[in-house]
Amino acid sequence: MSTSWAYLYEHPGTDPVTDRVVLDRAGQRTSLVPVPDESLAATIAVRLVEDGVGLIELCGGFSVPAVARVIEAVAGRVPVGHVTFGVESVAGAAAYSAQFGAASPH
Repeated sequence: MSTSWAYLYEHPGTDPVTDRVVLDRAGQRTSLVPVPDESLAATIAVRLVEDGVGLIELCGGFSVPAVARVIEAVAGRVPVGHVTFGVESVAGAAAYSAQFGAASPH
């Protein structure tokens, strides 16, 4: 039996199809899917489900509203996870987010 899951992360200027990385080994297919803007994550997630992905994991950098839109879009067809940061990592995650936000037009 083969399983397939996808991890979505935001990376400006990428194409979710052509810039995707797929690892397919020992019955496990993992797709690392860049999303140029979190507003597109729900649409991309639906396409992934239609292509047979059985689980979607979202990067911790996605906002809570974007995560909610993905969950609503897949309508319970697959589980959707959202990476979180331990309390000891919050300051570092916030600093990274501020640096990322300053480097790219959101």
